Amino acid sequence: MTAPRPQLAAALTPICFGTSGWRGILADEITAPRMRVLATAVARWAAETQRAPRILVAHDTRFLGRWLAQLAFESLAASGARPLRAASPVPTPVVAHAVRSGVAEAAWIVTASHNEPAYQGVKILASWGGGVTGEQARRIERHAAALRAPAAPSAARSAVELDLVTPYLTELAALIDRDALRGTRLKVVYDALHGTGSGVCDRALRAIGAQLEVLHADHTPRFGGAAPDPTPARLAGLARAVRARGGHTLGLATDGDADRFAVLDANGVAISESDALALLVDHLARGGRLRRGVAISIATGTFVERVAAEHGLPVARYPIGFKHLSRALVDGTADVAGEESGGFAWEPLARDKDGILACALFAEIAAQSGGSLRARLQQLVRRHGRRVCGRVARNATARARARLAALAKAPPERVDGERVREVDTRDGVRLGLDDGFLMLRASGTEPVLRLYAEAPDPRALAERFAAGWKLLGEPDQR
Repeated sequence: MTAPRPQLAAALTPICFGTSGWRGILADEITAPRMRVLATAVARWAAETQRAPRILVAHDTRFLGRWLAQLAFESLAASGARPLRAASPVPTPVVAHAVRSGVAEAAWIVTASHNEPAYQGVKILASWGGGVTGEQARRIERHAAALRAPAAPSAARSAVELDLVTPYLTELAALIDRDALRGTRLKVVYDALHGTGSGVCDRALRAIGAQLEVLHADHTPRFGGAAPDPTPARLAGLARAVRARGGHTLGLATDGDADRFAVLDANGVAISESDALALLVDHLARGGRLRRGVAISIATGTFVERVAAEHGLPVARYPIGFKHLSRALVDGTADVAGEESGGFAWEPLARDKDGILACALFAEIAAQSGGSLRARLQQLVRRHGRRVCGRVARNATARARARLAALAKAPPERVDGERVREVDTRDGVRLGLDDGFLMLRASGTEPVLRLYAEAPDPRALAERFAAGWKLLGEPDQR
């Protein structure tokens, strides 16, 4: 669903990182002076561990992205860093891969990912190719708080733009079983949602042998007038295109900066994020490509846990924010990571979420399954049982925020007629039940409260959400 727009932020609000970087309304919270402050702060943070650190600068297709990237480039250089420019717009996963490969010690990406077109933002990647940790983000914030808005550098600086896409695509293609697609009748319809996946994800899919049609390939700063978020509502055109092709057809999509993905079966029906993650884990484990374990967020459904257990793989849950899952990949405790909102990484290529990698793997899965992802999913359901997952959001009222804080201190003993078996307050409040869970939290990227839930069927899921809003003192809007 489309998130409500926030009220205008105060001009002097401190720069604060959310779940994935710093985001806000362009020309309100995101302004040129504040960008300069943040760039100076990032340069000082990076210089704590590396003299004259190399910082890769990139941007996505959003309004003023190139100008803001140039502003950051100049400010980083003026602050003693050695900025490098990526040929942009470019997907976030491609930049993350470059940092991991040693091109730079950090990266600055001008992007607001899947948020509405009015938003802009910045993602900062650390040396391992994933988002900065919470501790690193706080250090950057403290540097920013100590700064006044620096003046613009006296002279514009320019640099050769680095091609990051070619080495990324070469390494990706080497990990995919191209023989699986050779000679198949699989057709793929890919929706780029006007984002940076266009020109990269489609190249990746063609390189591994997919018969491809691309929708919304043009780079537009307003993403067609809606958030570049690959939700079922936004992918109605993709669903129609898949159904129109008939036969063995797969629908794929990525968000604005191509770090999230969505997948549709041959009937144009979206496969839920939790089900999609279970399919990916099962596929990689069957091929002997997973050995260490799986890292998931605490809001991800339990289906993937049962699938992983079948293959003898341990599963660990972490707070929401892919930066936590990235660390599990870096530490070697997991070799695949996924979350409830379409984020996925597989350690041989990615330590941050990578929608392009996920799309390529789904083409491989569909080819090996005769084009029927749904049949492959039903096989897993027959072995492990069926539950449904979902998430919803509303404006974060003061009353609801107060209720959420109170629930963290005194969680209920029963919810939706079910006894609460487990409570996790690492990120909001997650209430574990016999037949699923209910989780309530404040978004780290938008001014909304989110509910996540798992239940035996769609009707029970709707009732669970209603129970969650009741806990927050909000009316049932079914």
